[in-house]
Formats: sequence, C-alpha cells, structure tokens
Amino acid sequence: MSVIVNVHEAKTHFSRLLEQAHAGQEIILAKAGKPYARMVPLAPGRGHRQPGRLRGQLSPEFFAPLPDDELAGWEGGA
Repeated sequence: MSVIVNVHEAKTHFSRLLEQAHAGQEIILAKAGKPYARMVPLAPGRGHRQPGRLRGQLSPEFFAPLPDDELAGWEGGA
C-alpha cells in the first residue's frame, strides 16, 4: 500500500518518510496534487565479490584464444 504525500509535507517530514520507505512503505510524492515521484526501499545488495571463487572450476579451454572467424565477429568484422 502506498501513501501520497505533498512535496511541502515531504520536506517537513523527510526523515520520517525516509524511515517508512526503508521499512518497505511506498511513498508517492505529489506536486500540486499530481503524482510526481516515488520513494521506495533499495533492493538488497548482491553481496561482496570474492576473488578466486572460481579457482579450479574453469578448464584450460576457457582461456584458449578464439578462432579467427569468431574473433572477427566480436570485433565487428564479417
């Protein structure tokens, strides 16, 4: 369920609205009574990258040079 808030009220109560959005509430910001923008919580992070996670899982063929015809396709050739 979303809540519609006028811009003036949003400026006055920004911290409270920010907490509500962080908690999962969708806040619609209205200008002159018309929907203008939306405050929603950010999607959760994808986690941290971990170097070396695929060590030992890639075969030597993965690192082999591409055939000339395929390499030309990647480089915009015919």
